[in-house]
Amino acid sequence: MSKRLPPLNALKAFESAARHLSFTKAADELFVTQAAVSHQIKSLESYLSIKLFHRKNRALLLTEEGQSYFQDLRDIFVHMQEATDRLVAMGEKGAITIATPPSFASQWLVPRMHRFSSLHPDIDVRIKAVDLDDDFLDNSVDIAVYYGLGNWPGLHVTKLLSEYLTPICSPLLLKKGDGLRELKDLAQHTLLHDNTRGAWKSWLREFGIKDINVNHGPIFSHTMLVLQSASIGQGVALSDTVLAKPDIDSGRLVCPFEERIESKLSHYLVCKEHQADQSKIKVFSQWMLDEVSDLNL
Repeated sequence: MSKRLPPLNALKAFESAARHLSFTKAADELFVTQAAVSHQIKSLESYLSIKLFHRKNRALLLTEEGQSYFQDLRDIFVHMQEATDRLVAMGEKGAITIATPPSFASQWLVPRMHRFSSLHPDIDVRIKAVDLDDDFLDNSVDIAVYYGLGNWPGLHVTKLLSEYLTPICSPLLLKKGDGLRELKDLAQHTLLHDNTRGAWKSWLREFGIKDINVNHGPIFSHTMLVLQSASIGQGVALSDTVLAKPDIDSGRLVCPFEERIESKLSHYLVCKEHQADQSKIKVFSQWMLDEVSDLNL
């Protein structure tokens, strides 16, 4: 079995002392006492069973073995520093990976990405569409968009978007005989559900609309699927106007009523606490917040 490597602190003390040919200067560089450096050198010599320094009066000289060892270690420490610098530089700039729910990515983020790229061409954005039940913040992700109540202990959380819900449908439905002139007219249409039927139940209750059976109509796993279904005239969706904006702007979808309610759920920017001050994360987060501030909500 190969022998274990010497302790790293002892190697650092030796490399510094050999470079300066001084225990005092090595101590200053390493923020320790001269006695601590001397102790580390002695423990290393004992570990190796080799004398590394000649100590003559006030002079410190390397032995032949010490000189050879120093040359090898110096190159190793230089390579370690270069590798560390490259890693830090990569963390500060380079690429940033953002994880988001698929619907948020397709409906909100992707249509805006050209604006970020024009402002920050040195940062490559990698978008990872992740379902809610998956691990958003694994080691491959820098920042994520969470959808919920905002209570994720141990993470750095910033509110991004409130959610305002209103009925949305294809303009084709408005031209039919059973159009949508009043809220009660929803009873004549298929209601499309995003994940659960609870949102429609709460929305209708908020406006005192009764006699509408919300226990029918298809349920979709993602908002973008609900919006797609609505855009081809299959029913009326209850959706956030921000996520539906691309379809509303194109004329594929319209909001037949002014009534809307603010959902208890919102979209949040989330990252690990120790990464919150990383420059690329701060830049990307601020850009996202600026984009939101420009919306007419």
